[in-house]
Amino acid sequence: MEIANLITHVEALIFASEKPLTAIEITELVNSAFGFMDDKVVIDQVETSIEGVKEKYSSDFFPFELRESGGGWQFLTKREYHQTIAQLNGDKFLKRLSTAALETLAIIAYKQPITKSDIEAIRGVNCDYSIQKLLEKELIIISGRNETMVGKPLIYSTSRHFMDYFGINSSEELPKISEVLAEQMVAPTLVNAEHFETDATADDTIGNLTDTETEAPSTLPEEDTSFNLPS
Repeated sequence: MEIANLITHVEALIFASEKPLTAIEITELVNSAFGFMDDKVVIDQVETSIEGVKEKYSSDFFPFELRESGGGWQFLTKREYHQTIAQLNGDKFLKRLSTAALETLAIIAYKQPITKSDIEAIRGVNCDYSIQKLLEKELIIISGRNETMVGKPLIYSTSRHFMDYFGINSSEELPKISEVLAEQMVAPTLVNAEHFETDATADDTIGNLTDTETEAPSTLPEEDTSFNLPS
């Protein structure tokens, strides 16, 4: 099949799919649809076609674009149209995860695969409800059991839907902890040289101070070095 003809079929498949499609899945679907062809479509041809579709919708004329997200390719509305789309799907956009669910999801994302007891050891509270909600939203999955622990507890990992939800293709694309902490660091205060400059008037004023005015107090309050441990 010619690339020019293949591009339209690839575009149609991605547009009609309810989930992101990989190049391998697209190749299999096209070959299945045209099983009578002697020359099967190969993945290189599909990847070339995907690039063609991607280039087509990169134009400012289109409000959506082809992006690789959730482990596959899908059409997504461009960022600048978010506010407009939110008017149509207001309730859907307002649904957010609770703080507890977000904390649990973050632990699973960075520590996966992980058991519930390990999650609770990190958070310090019971996580049954949060895990159940994350499973219902299909953001995490049960990926097996820990065969080395007593009772062989279930282990949890993030799902493909999680990657699609956050617009990434693998856990490797999650922001590094060091990067997050770096953004929270307080920037040092800049000190200009003129802060230390003194003129003749200031020097004369200091020289005319009386002994009483310059005498340091005989006692100073002790610095409070006590601190409270977190409860």
